[in-house]
Amino acid sequence: MNLLASEGSQPQALLALEDGTCFYGRACGAMGEAFGEVVFNTSMVGYQEIVTDPSYAGQIVTLTYPQVGNYGVSQEALQSDGTALRGLVVRDMCRTPSNWQSVGSFPAFLRDHGVVAIEGVDTRALTLRIRSAGAMRAAISTVDLSPESLVARVAASPVISAHNFVADVSPREERVIPALSDALRARKEAGRPALRVVAYDCGEKRGIEEGLAAVGCEVVAVPFDTPAARVRSLEPDGVFFSNGPGDPRQVTQTARAALDLLGTVPVFGICLGNQIMAMATGADIEKLPFGHHGGNEPVMNLLTRKVEITAQNHNYGLVFDSMGPLVPELSGGEAAHVRDLRHWVERGIAPVVQTPRLGRVRLTHVNLNDGTPEGIQFLDLPAFSVQYHPEACPGPHDARYLFQAFVRLMDMWREGGDGASVSHDYLSIDVREGRPHHAEA
Repeated sequence: MNLLASEGSQPQALLALEDGTCFYGRACGAMGEAFGEVVFNTSMVGYQEIVTDPSYAGQIVTLTYPQVGNYGVSQEALQSDGTALRGLVVRDMCRTPSNWQSVGSFPAFLRDHGVVAIEGVDTRALTLRIRSAGAMRAAISTVDLSPESLVARVAASPVISAHNFVADVSPREERVIPALSDALRARKEAGRPALRVVAYDCGEKRGIEEGLAAVGCEVVAVPFDTPAARVRSLEPDGVFFSNGPGDPRQVTQTARAALDLLGTVPVFGICLGNQIMAMATGADIEKLPFGHHGGNEPVMNLLTRKVEITAQNHNYGLVFDSMGPLVPELSGGEAAHVRDLRHWVERGIAPVVQTPRLGRVRLTHVNLNDGTPEGIQFLDLPAFSVQYHPEACPGPHDARYLFQAFVRLMDMWREGGDGASVSHDYLSIDVREGRPHHAEA
């Protein structure tokens, strides 16, 4: 049965890119129009987690896997209460899912949440266009089906970097997520008290909150613009900066708080949080050609020499050579920066820079696809961050050890006393640690 042909009764829709590229298809979500930045996601599953990820605010997401919606939707997969993305592009949308957990179809979910979506698009051709031309402005419309008209309107639409999307998705009230009882019991048996983490919610996925709770942390999630003084009044054992959408240079309030808090309490950042912590050092941020979106990005941990297959969702990243000069005695004798950081993978060295504000910072993780930075560790402060998502949702779980690394850092800091030096080996956890061992054949 030809599913594409059988859906001819669906209203026609048009996808237009700012470079003039257009694709006709059929509506498979809400009717209307959506303008935003078009990107592609390479995950094979997890479409519901993707559309409920607040980090996609302002974007039209193309799913490269051709069949979408096969297993329906469920409450457990939601990463937020709603949807923040502007639109969705797929090849083939399933309207009759088969899964015992499903409570409805994906097209109905999109309609209920007002997400304009188009199917029947050659997503391979669209992905290749984005890879060659870069992420660009686009629109999906079930109203304006004229390519000339819609392309002109896309060209007149605002760019994503002109708006603070974090302000749109960050909650306005504080909330508390309790630690899981099993994790608290394990910490008590080990003679360790519960930990309190204040999390700057810049669009935090539920999987992150659950990851912190699973290692014994009570999480107090606060709005993105919470002053550092308020955070200190909560007496946290650690501070977390979450993922979030858009250009980090628009999130000035969170960046100021990060600069104020670094060095006073253990800090961990993910995705946007990594960029904000890098900005605190004085580093530059760049927009990547088409970003990293998907659940299969290979990352080398320079400390353990193990490769992690990671989940990622970002269009911006830090410029490592802008953080400061290399410290030759800690960088294999090298004093000159290289743009492609896979150089350090080949040399087996985690290089260190001297930042103008916050002391020495070590590069810990590198993307093996394009040589961009994926993680940093502050050597003179109790802090580290990564550009990818250890909680996955969707994606592999290779990087879940980072939540445990944060716990190790907080325990070291607490046991040593405020201002005490902390061993740098808290991050040197083998990605295989905690995995079940299987007998060899």
